[in-house]
Amino acid sequence: MATARKSRRAAEPVRITSAPANARDDLLRRRRRYLFSMIIRTLCFVGAIVVGDGWLRWVLIFGAVFLPYVAVIVANSAAPRLEGTDLVQPGQGYKELGR
Repeated sequence: MATARKSRRAAEPVRITSAPANARDDLLRRRRRYLFSMIIRTLCFVGAIVVGDGWLRWVLIFGAVFLPYVAVIVANSAAPRLEGTDLVQPGQGYKELGR
């Protein structure tokens, strides 16, 4: 037990810039993506009816059938963490708050 605590303390601290996005914002973003995909699916379905016979009809049917699968996969993917924002070390010429 003591070694587990020691290893947790020795780990690098979590930076706010590498934290995941707000859960509410992430859910809203995922819902918008899903809604957009379902709108495209509906347009594919209606387009397949309107177009008539031909290769375009089969492409639109293919889109209408497989877009729900893609939409669910995309909607279930969480927001990526933003990497690359490093902390500035003190004394590198940047202004600091006074005490």
